[in-house]
Amino acid sequence: MIEVDRVSKQFQGLEALKEVSLSVNKGSIYGLVGSNGAGKTTLLKLLAGVYRQDGGQVKIDSQTVFENEEIKAQTVFIPDILYYFPNYTIQDMADFYARIYPGWNQERYNKLGSVFNIEVKRRIKTLSKGMQRQVAFWLGLTLMPDVMILDEPLDGLDPVMRQKVKNLIIQDVAQRAMTVIISSHNLRDLEDICDYIGILHQGKMLIQKDLDDLKADVHKIQVAFTGEIPPALLEEMQALYSEKRGSVLILIVRGPYDQIIDSMQAYHPAILDILPLTLEEIFIYEMGDNGYEIKNILY
Repeated sequence: MIEVDRVSKQFQGLEALKEVSLSVNKGSIYGLVGSNGAGKTTLLKLLAGVYRQDGGQVKIDSQTVFENEEIKAQTVFIPDILYYFPNYTIQDMADFYARIYPGWNQERYNKLGSVFNIEVKRRIKTLSKGMQRQVAFWLGLTLMPDVMILDEPLDGLDPVMRQKVKNLIIQDVAQRAMTVIISSHNLRDLEDICDYIGILHQGKMLIQKDLDDLKADVHKIQVAFTGEIPPALLEEMQALYSEKRGSVLILIVRGPYDQIIDSMQAYHPAILDILPLTLEEIFIYEMGDNGYEIKNILY
């Protein structure tokens, strides 16, 4: 459905993306995460046809995206920084969308009005940041898009509205096989709805995995021994992170669960616990393994 093949993009000599590739299947939700300045927004704007890549290919439904009206008519892009026409009301924007997008569904617009519950005669510039974000989803979902491209989409929404929006997205994915690519620094939100994750860092794609596989491949281990910690253990495990707390050694290790258990038990530990990791924890440790670790700044 979405194919990005060895895409590069530069801005005034700054290489924002370096031969990035990704694939998003139809009817799936792809979460794009990464460090600040990693190139996430640049990649989303390439997918939305705002930018043209310097190298590689960006395709949706096997068609090149840039300046492709047919693809853009089926795609909704909700950016981090929203823009509306000055002095337009919600209804004014709705009328504009209805004129230019063939997929506009008036019946759905009316139904979603009860979800967002904002008076359509209000000028959008007078609304709060969170309410303007609601308007973006209200209009965007009314278009019945095949593809939604979302950059920090839930920023400014209260917890109830965040859940409502996530439910609407999941509903469209389930019922219409809508495809979604979403970038957010709130990894808890991504963990709720995404089935695939890509991690960008310094313009390069570090990891792309099914979320369940990613979480199954990184483990937090708590282990203790009756005597000294075997030196060979740390060498064998090649931990992403290690910390000693009293007699307990904490390790973050990448690899198959059964293989790690077998390796650890060979050292005859007195205590061995394998704990689940959140997506945020996985991100922190994977980034640390690529030189973007948390360091003490106060001494």
